[in-house]
Amino acid sequence: MKYVKGKLSTIIFESSAGYRVGIFRVYETNTSEIPVNKTITFTGHVPEMNRDDYYILKGSYVTNYKYGKQFEVKEFEKVVPEEKDTIIEFLSSSFIKGCGVKTAEGIYNTFGKDSIEKIKEKKENLLLVPKMTEKRAESIYNSIIKYSKADDDLKYLKNLGFNMKDSLKLIEKYSDDLKSVISDDIFNLIDDIDFKVLDYIFLKNNKKDDERRVKACIIEAMKYLTFEHGDIYLDKVEIVTFLNEAYNISVNINDYLEELHLKQKIVIENEDYYLYKDYIDESYIATCIKKLLKKKKDEINNFDKLIKETEKELKITYNKEQKEAIKKSLVNNISLITGGPGTGKTTITEGIINVYKKLNKLNNDGLKQELLLLAPTGRAATKLFEFTGYNASTIHRFLKWDKDNDTFSVNEYNKQHYKLIIVDESSMLDNHLTASLFRGLNLDTKIIFVGDEYQLPSIRPGLILADMINSKIIPHTYLENIYRQSDKSFIPVLAKSIKENKLNDNLYKKKDDYSFIKAPDYQIKDLLKQILIKTKEKDIDESKIQVLAPMYRGTNGIDAFNKLLQNFFNPKNINKNEIKYYDKTLREGDKIMCLENDLDNNISNGDIGFIASINPDNNDEAAIIDYDGNFVTYRREMLSTITHAYCISIHKSQGSEYDHVIMPIIMSYSRMLYNKLIYTGVSRAKKSLILLGDPDAFIKATSNNYSLVRKTTLKQKLLNNIKKDG
Repeated sequence: MKYVKGKLSTIIFESSAGYRVGIFRVYETNTSEIPVNKTITFTGHVPEMNRDDYYILKGSYVTNYKYGKQFEVKEFEKVVPEEKDTIIEFLSSSFIKGCGVKTAEGIYNTFGKDSIEKIKEKKENLLLVPKMTEKRAESIYNSIIKYSKADDDLKYLKNLGFNMKDSLKLIEKYSDDLKSVISDDIFNLIDDIDFKVLDYIFLKNNKKDDERRVKACIIEAMKYLTFEHGDIYLDKVEIVTFLNEAYNISVNINDYLEELHLKQKIVIENEDYYLYKDYIDESYIATCIKKLLKKKKDEINNFDKLIKETEKELKITYNKEQKEAIKKSLVNNISLITGGPGTGKTTITEGIINVYKKLNKLNNDGLKQELLLLAPTGRAATKLFEFTGYNASTIHRFLKWDKDNDTFSVNEYNKQHYKLIIVDESSMLDNHLTASLFRGLNLDTKIIFVGDEYQLPSIRPGLILADMINSKIIPHTYLENIYRQSDKSFIPVLAKSIKENKLNDNLYKKKDDYSFIKAPDYQIKDLLKQILIKTKEKDIDESKIQVLAPMYRGTNGIDAFNKLLQNFFNPKNINKNEIKYYDKTLREGDKIMCLENDLDNNISNGDIGFIASINPDNNDEAAIIDYDGNFVTYRREMLSTITHAYCISIHKSQGSEYDHVIMPIIMSYSRMLYNKLIYTGVSRAKKSLILLGDPDAFIKATSNNYSLVRKTTLKQKLLNNIKKDG
């Protein structure tokens, strides 16, 4: 039987029955068919795998007619790392500064199993390692000494089942209290270690129905379900069902729920079950809105004069609807402006700022002191700045988010004071971020939420914009008329037709800025290449083109498109460095997307950049990425926070606009196709839009109004507050 030894790179597919398809990096094998130090695809029924652990997979290396070479797993074994593996893993971890994998291997090859002791003995020993510099030796030695006192704790944690990375993290945080924290309740570590890891270790020595596990699983189930569905509250049946299916817990949980309620871990109200933080956040939002609504409104006696001056300055003519939106925003202390693409939301935003400036007799410096422009994403903030000419920030950056602790420095104890606040792309606001924003603001202000309620909702729980609109107690202007671009622009018209589900034969007729190319699934990649060849001939490069798709996996998924497009736009070149990171090959010149907010480097989730340089032998400076003039250095372990961006998900595109959008729509996407998703993708295009695929799939998608109805109570809390005051 053939075997491979190595580590998991990524899971591509998994079923509830435990059947998994994944990418596996091979370090050792008994057959010449399988490449060493390369990745292969594996399939089979295997337990959950951890990227940091070693495994041996036994089975057959076969050719699948559709997916190519695959390793079919018959037997599965988790490997206890050999001493060599453990030493190299420890030395190359992020805790040992200046030591990458190659340097760690060089140290082991020089000193063998005595490597750590030799380093601790004296730092000069490190200079015996080939290509070692004094600066690097100093850094490695200091790191080793820092952790040398933790040997016993390392062994204790490794014996429990923690990997090296998690062990070092726990030692650094808990120090002498570590063992007592774990012996009391290992689930106390939930803020530091993945729940699945804690649960696996706990079950090795305890019963599945242990009350500590049941309570931890209830909280974890609620976190999973609220995040998965975007809900603020759950019903008990959902929780009980998930506990049974996911954690094999079938005990009566009523007493545990009451205990968690008393300990303020959850809130039980009217047979609805909330995570405590979600309940508090939603209640706080409702309270702040109520305060803003109760405040005295302003009067603007000279509005007509001010709007005329604004029109002259901006060279714009506002219609009655737009003038009312501007006035309503400046009179009320909280208001909403919504509408689809091309309806003039940004133009109105410019008008609000300009009239406010004139009304309060402010110069530019004075306006900057009073005006705050915000958006949920970096791309949306950049777009707001480009349109208005005034600095805009992500909400996370404004609130001074601490990534490590998921806390904000601007909060109820450190409020900021602005007179006029405009929040763009408000459909993306979630419950926690909105509450955090209100906590960080002095409510002696005017706040205007601008957005398109028909866009996809936030990734995290909540339905803020829709709930505010549906409460019907907040002044709201809904923009219907389309003004964008010229009479020849079809994109906004198409978006509106999709939203209203009123498509006609125009869908298939070529327009100046739009075309629908009919094609079966198997032709999509070839047609995509043909389209891109034509765009190259027109000198349109990849920075101006964005391919959007709804799914990551499959022949026509985002991952497959990115490989195709990387080879098209930025093929392998001996003059370009590249680096392999799990299943990705990152190459100098690649278009990439940031997947996490990084305030220290002034980049946000969704920002797109290009790889300026790669140094595969330098663990601390593995890549430098150019985010539109902001050059950010990435350590090797940080490469997990970026991905190729030649093709991105429609969800990730929200809040951004692109000159040219290409969007395949095919039946193999069917389970992901629904009206709001297609609407969001179409409305990302500014200059041109190409839809590529099956007309029936497009019709099916636009006719499918399915999207999970989120369970929230903000609307009800707003209405209850008003009733109580009434």
